[in-house]
Amino acid sequence: METTTFNNLLEFTKKLTLLYIEEDDKTITSNLKLLERYFDEIIIAKNGQEGIDKFKNHAVDIVITEINLPLLNGLGLLTQIKEIDKNTLTIILSKESNSEIFIETINLGIDGYIIKPFNDEQFKRILEKSIEQYIINEKNKSNINDINLLNQYQEIVNKSTIVSKTDSRGIITYANANFCKASEYSRAELIGRNHNIVRHPDNPKELFKDLWKTIKERKKEWNGIIKNRSKSGKSYYVKSTITPVLDESENIVEYIGVRNAISSIMSDKKYLIDKIASSELSLLVLIQIEEFEILDKFYNIKTLNKLENTFGLELLTYLPNGYIFENIYNIGNGKFALLTGFFNYLNSEQNIINYLENFVKAVRKSILTLDEIEYDLNIAVSYSFGKENLYEDAKCGLDEVIIKKDLIKYANDSSIKEHLEAKKNMEVMKMVKIALDNYNIVSHFQPIINNKTKEIDKYESLVRLIDEEEKVLSPYHFLEVSKKGNYYNKITSRVLENSFKMLNHISTQLSINISSIDIEKEKTRNKIFDLLSEYKNDAHRIVFELLEDEEVKDFKIIKDFIKTVKKMGVQIAIDDFGAGYSNFERLLEFEPDILKIDGSLIKNIAIDTYSRNVVETIVDFAKKQKIETIAEFVENEEIFDILNIIGVDYSQGYYFGKPENLN
Repeated sequence: METTTFNNLLEFTKKLTLLYIEEDDKTITSNLKLLERYFDEIIIAKNGQEGIDKFKNHAVDIVITEINLPLLNGLGLLTQIKEIDKNTLTIILSKESNSEIFIETINLGIDGYIIKPFNDEQFKRILEKSIEQYIINEKNKSNINDINLLNQYQEIVNKSTIVSKTDSRGIITYANANFCKASEYSRAELIGRNHNIVRHPDNPKELFKDLWKTIKERKKEWNGIIKNRSKSGKSYYVKSTITPVLDESENIVEYIGVRNAISSIMSDKKYLIDKIASSELSLLVLIQIEEFEILDKFYNIKTLNKLENTFGLELLTYLPNGYIFENIYNIGNGKFALLTGFFNYLNSEQNIINYLENFVKAVRKSILTLDEIEYDLNIAVSYSFGKENLYEDAKCGLDEVIIKKDLIKYANDSSIKEHLEAKKNMEVMKMVKIALDNYNIVSHFQPIINNKTKEIDKYESLVRLIDEEEKVLSPYHFLEVSKKGNYYNKITSRVLENSFKMLNHISTQLSINISSIDIEKEKTRNKIFDLLSEYKNDAHRIVFELLEDEEVKDFKIIKDFIKTVKKMGVQIAIDDFGAGYSNFERLLEFEPDILKIDGSLIKNIAIDTYSRNVVETIVDFAKKQKIETIAEFVENEEIFDILNIIGVDYSQGYYFGKPENLN
């Protein structure tokens, strides 16, 4: 590859995934500013073993590593990487300039070696030189693998879907076995014909006008339900995605249609309820054929069932294009249900009111023909978002629609806020994942003052998240949401690591918050025991703060954990004591060394007699049990003076210091 322009280089590197291995946090922060110019996806590892693990678990294109790393040095790391994939682009970024190391890197086949400190121009030159060989290797690999991969993809698609291709005029040039089976035509009968050969005349003309406008004029993908007719005259429905294939000049070369047959609808109400229960959040639409009880009196069960099933299948064709529902249910008595995931609905960018209004109008304009009898059907519709009581809410809404003769009813208006909150939670989860990947879950430390000496006797470790805009966020913004996903335990692990490392930089005690969720998880308990063993000479300086009002599932595990860590020298504090129920009997079972009095009592102690009386009761109880007390939210001198009078042992709050990064 000839020397590329900077823009050409960026266009290439932005598509690559970088694994960057470096132990020092400051170096990582400094170098990321440069690396992020070239790479959109950067995975961070802080030791050699972690680097190998992440290489194995991610599709990594390029590795940049320091030589001097804990657990496994850079050369050992790169040796293993080259054994796994010799074509991975590898660059060493190090202070080492030893000639023996250079020789080892040459023998390993390293693509680049940069001596620290380095600048943008050096890095660009190394990238240009290294990527030349990378492109050659990738082309060689793709020539070997592409045909096999494409064949495998085609085989998978052919087994599971109905597929056809047409030329730019709409003439069929390819039809897979599933297409032939569904249509009952042979491949020879289909090739060279228009898709009209299988289209049912019941499809509205507007459907195909919209289809061709989308794929031919706008050159966009089209989604919708199409009613087809087989060679023997049998009707069947397909959920279709039709996509134009464009050449380099944006001219349409051909069209590809991928379809899933919808030959029946589910008729089990229990299955619908189970589906709702097993989903996180859903959009449910209930549909009722109006005056169905009158039809029930005029027709026998066989005819009525046939009418219901036929309407259920026709129902799909009445839905506006850009379908958003994966499931349809016949739940009896002329009632049907449509169900989809709430976030699928959000991603569809459909306006649900407009969508359902168009659906109702389409049904009312149609005539259903069954055994040469025409039925002019009308429907009522109710819809609901959520999970708990979703079906019940929608049913109540449907009853109200029928009574008031409305077209559509939203059954739970109050839940809009809930669903927007759910979307926000997903964004928080994404933010947490990015922070974890980039080691931006950090600990800040707030001083705890001895009330007699006014000296710092302890620090509390408090978790913080640094977002992509480098804002420091408190747990309020992410911790509770994290408990709903898989990231909470990872956050705890990172906090424990950060906190124990801080023992090397302070001489005081250090408080670390842990919850019953943490303790009840075996992996987290083992992590704590390992750290206490590693820092056994400093274990006596650790205080674990337990949330006093947290729901505990297994008290035996908690009590055994407390007993074990106390033997290792750790002290136990009960956090937020005085909030919630404050069960004194249970408290005695935990045998705490410290009570942290809840801040809601402390911040009002100067003006609220009740708060002062509660604090005095807690302190009196604690002294009798020989338990130390810490007051949180000590914001000013007046509060501090009152606490001294009451006899509280320690104070923590902005009056003495905010949580800070002590590194």
